[in-house]
Amino acid sequence: MSRFKRAGNVDSLAGFRTPKPEAAVPYGLLKAARKSGQLNLSGRGLTEVPQNVYRLNIDDSAEAQENVSFGGPDRWWEQTDLIKLLLSSNQLTQLSEDIKLLPALTILDLHDNQLSSLPSALGELQELQQLRLSHNKLSSLPTEVCSLYKLRSLTLQQNLLETVPEEIGELGNLTELDLSNNLLKHLPSSVGRLSALQKVSLCHNKLSSLPDGLGQLANVKLLDCSHNQLTDVPVSLAGMLALEQLYLQYNKLRRLPQLPAPVLREVFVGNNQVELLEAEQLSCLSAVTLLELRDNKIRNLPEELALLLTLTRLDLSNNDISTLPASLSLLPNLKVLLLEGNPLRGIRRELLAKGTGDLLKYLRGRIKEEAEGAAGPTAMTLPSESLVNTHNIKTLKMLEYINKQAASVPDEIFDAAAHQAITSVNFSRNQLTAFPPRLLELHSSLSDINLGFNRLSCCSADICSLQQLTHIDLRNNLLTDLPSEMKNLPKLRCIVLNHNRFSSFPEALYQIVTLETVMLGNNQVGGVDPSRLMQLFSLSTLDLSNNDLLNVPPELGLCTSLRCLSLEGNPFRTPRAAIVAKGTDAVLEYLRSRIPT
Repeated sequence: MSRFKRAGNVDSLAGFRTPKPEAAVPYGLLKAARKSGQLNLSGRGLTEVPQNVYRLNIDDSAEAQENVSFGGPDRWWEQTDLIKLLLSSNQLTQLSEDIKLLPALTILDLHDNQLSSLPSALGELQELQQLRLSHNKLSSLPTEVCSLYKLRSLTLQQNLLETVPEEIGELGNLTELDLSNNLLKHLPSSVGRLSALQKVSLCHNKLSSLPDGLGQLANVKLLDCSHNQLTDVPVSLAGMLALEQLYLQYNKLRRLPQLPAPVLREVFVGNNQVELLEAEQLSCLSAVTLLELRDNKIRNLPEELALLLTLTRLDLSNNDISTLPASLSLLPNLKVLLLEGNPLRGIRRELLAKGTGDLLKYLRGRIKEEAEGAAGPTAMTLPSESLVNTHNIKTLKMLEYINKQAASVPDEIFDAAAHQAITSVNFSRNQLTAFPPRLLELHSSLSDINLGFNRLSCCSADICSLQQLTHIDLRNNLLTDLPSEMKNLPKLRCIVLNHNRFSSFPEALYQIVTLETVMLGNNQVGGVDPSRLMQLFSLSTLDLSNNDLLNVPPELGLCTSLRCLSLEGNPFRTPRAAIVAKGTDAVLEYLRSRIPT
């Protein structure tokens, strides 16, 4: 009987009833929000904001009746206005005009949704202090947002903004503005009126210039303009006297900005086109502790670097620096000096590998030697002694005659090197039209030659006599070919031929099996033979950027020794620019996938 009694309690029509839909926002959550003034609906998969959220602070008469007694735990007259609404990481495609029913909001978080537009009613939230709109699909910002005069933080990164309304200058209390990762090509001049700003992020846009008005932002501590297309920085930025961190990486700058910011501590100008460090710019960096100049085209380091007494980290990786001034060792706080990827002459690799401390110690030793040499009688008795750096010859085994714009190298230079086992020669930045014949006198020891930035139209076949040669720099000349005798150089590892007039890959290079690096950028090379490149088993770096390659042979993907392949700036259609931008591994993988099976 008990079994039947239990059965009698079962709802026999339960299977036919329509289940009540589960509320998108649980009643208990809304109930708690009425007391706390905060409602967190992040990550709930919402495609729209439920109406009862917008009407949270509008009295419900039935509820008021229900809790009329003084003992009621949820007395309606003790409710507080909603001041914080978090709706991030949902699937919202639009926001209703009913948002105006929550006029007390101070924080509205809508980041990581699918919003493509915003309602004008946002302008009625006059108490709003934080508006988070990042990671959406906004292509424009309604001008009504610019009437939120109490707004302190506006974050709009990772959207599709192409413009910013001129009215943004009305947000006088704004301390943080993030417009990074958009499609902005210019900024309105009114940004200069945001006098309370402390943090400005403009990175990953398409800005080719900055408005002069930015210089009026005297309270900005961090300015990030990296990953844009800036060719210059306006001098007006000197007015940003509170600036502490400046990010300008991945632009098209040719010089350091001259910013006399008294508290500027960190400057990032890597991946630009800076060729020259000027004393005026360096003298402004009186408080800098970190200076990042990697991946530029810097050739010489001025003595004024020694004036950066607060500098603790200096990154000069991947530039064109051939010599280091000994005065670098006078920087009292320098702890990290990065120099990888520079064609340094006269400093052994093992010394560089030992780290900053040992390198600075070595440079201090050079200063001491030079001081002692100046005090005592000179070892040279040549009438034109000023031409000769005896320290480099005797200590570094280096012979230099740089930037003289001379048509030939004086005999005094070679005479000074007599009976010295010279390993490195630098005759760059002159007007040489022929290979200096007296270089052959150094055949037993010479391993490194720099003849860049001259007017060489051919390279002498006599070069094959230099059997110790490992590195030769012939960039920025008038070369169209290399002598076939170069194939007889048994130790050549690196050859730099950028900015010449080669119309094809030099035949001799296919036969130098010791090659590790071939730099042929900015020529007119129309093709390469991948089957022959595959025979260069040590080849790890191949620069063919800015040439005339109409197609890239898929078999090039079989050159598995390559670690760095530069192809940008050529007129080929495949691989697409998006694949090239992903780097060498992606390009090689793509090319292998195109090989016919």
